[in-house]
This record gives sequence, structure tokens and C-alpha cells, in this order.
Amino acid sequence: MVVDDHPMWRDAVERDLQAAGLDVVAVAADGAQAIARARAARPQVVVLDLQIPEPNGVEVTRTVLEHDPSARVLILSASGEHADVLAAVKAGATGYLVKSASREELLDAVRRVARGDSVFTPGLAGLVLGEFRRLSGEGEPADDRPALTDRETEVLRMVATGMSYKQIAEQLVISHRTVQNHVQNTLRKLQLHNRVELTRYVIEQGLEVTDGDGR
Repeated sequence: MVVDDHPMWRDAVERDLQAAGLDVVAVAADGAQAIARARAARPQVVVLDLQIPEPNGVEVTRTVLEHDPSARVLILSASGEHADVLAAVKAGATGYLVKSASREELLDAVRRVARGDSVFTPGLAGLVLGEFRRLSGEGEPADDRPALTDRETEVLRMVATGMSYKQIAEQLVISHRTVQNHVQNTLRKLQLHNRVELTRYVIEQGLEVTDGDGR
């Protein structure tokens, strides 16, 4: 489902998704329409602008996911402000792209979000997580945090930036299967279910992350 209050932009995104073979089950121009149509159409992914007529994108994200926890929300916004990104992620958004993203970046993000990956505009994930850490004051590790190996922690931080298993394997010079094993072990230790929940764990714990180049 595509949600944006600008008709030309909304139509363009819908056309790009359909041209790529994706099924657009609904569109909406404001928050009220988005919530009602999401309940009726049950989209797998919601491509959502933040700055829409009330309720805004953050509230729509929260409400849609409360009704259908299996849905995935990808924010596509003109704003790259940290406060906006942080609010969206805390509400449950799986990804965040700014509108300067290319068609190819959008299509890749939609597909990855549908698979359960976290996707951010390059360079944004680390900045947002660092800001969350500052605001929350959670710089020190929690005493009751489950013990992870150094490698599991390293993989966890990479997962939080939206890197794929293949990218992580190439970065660490290990096999794809080994990455999967680390992720599964981490999920088990933390009593989580998927990569989305892992990313939220990193945010809540204030763990520092790096991008794919180690920065």
C-alpha cells in the first residue's frame, strides 16, 4: 500500500512498484484513509510518508502494526531529521528512506523490508542509533543483558544497519551459513523472533553500530 498526500508522487511510486511486478493493493492520501484501507487490504508492506494529514505517519505506523503485527512499514519521507526517523522506528517502522532515493533503491528497500530486513538511507542508521543512545541515556550495558559472543555482537550491529547476510559474510570473510547461525543463536539468547526485533533490541540497548565500511 502506498500512502502519500501528493497525488503525483503517490501515483509515481505506485507505477514504479507495479512496473517492477509488485502488487499495489491500496493507496491512501491521509492517515485516516491509510488506517481504514490497511485493515481492509492487509498489505504486506506499507510505503508511507510521514507528513500526511492527521493522523500523521508515526501514528499510522503504530496503529497499523497494532492491528496487523505481520505488516512491514517503510517510511518514504522528504525529512531526514533524526527526530523524525527515531519517532518512526520507535513506532515500529522497519525502514526509512528519504525521497531523494532512486527508483532502484526504493524497489530494493520494499523487497528487503518484505523479507524482514531493516533498511535505512545510507549513513542514517548509525546516526539515528547514536542519537537514541544520547536521548535515552542508555550508554552503559544493562546488567541483565544476555551474554553474547564478540562475533554475535558484531553480527548483531551489522544486522541493525540493514546489511544482508551475504554482505555481512563478505565483510567478515565468513560463510553465509555461519552468519545465519550467529543470527539464530542471538535470536535464541535474546528470546526474539526475527531481524526486525533484533534491530529494535539494538536501538533499545543503545549499542553502537557501524556501516558496511566499518565507520
